[in-house]
Amino acid sequence: MNKESVKYKPLVYPAKIIIAWGEAIAGNKEIRDWLAKNGYPELYTFVFALNLKETARDWLMKNKYPHLMALIQGVERNEKALNWLKQNGFETLSHIALAGDGDDYSLEWLKANHRDFAHLALKIKIRKDQIQLDHDDVHKISAE
Repeated sequence: MNKESVKYKPLVYPAKIIIAWGEAIAGNKEIRDWLAKNGYPELYTFVFALNLKETARDWLMKNKYPHLMALIQGVERNEKALNWLKQNGFETLSHIALAGDGDDYSLEWLKANHRDFAHLALKIKIRKDQIQLDHDDVHKISAE
């Protein structure tokens, strides 16, 4: 981690928490709520932020998790967010974002270097693709 990244809350989790995070992203509400009640409010909130909830996105930024918000924006193909991750020493998060958007090189890099995060990236990709399908489905467009 470089000097810039120390002002952000670290992402150091046991493997079982990373797996739980992936399951929460996949839609397991019990595990998602367990994360909130057991000291991982950022991972709980990440699930909502990934699902386009603005209040969750704001919470991540206000509570010193801009790197998690940049991860989400990187999955959404935001080049500025991907560059920010790289410039601030979040190489692994950059690869998770790219793999979550379908980049094979980053997925292989994660498999070789951080297997648990490869699992997480796949869960993010599945959820991202579902959000896009729902967005594209004319039957799911709200009448707001």
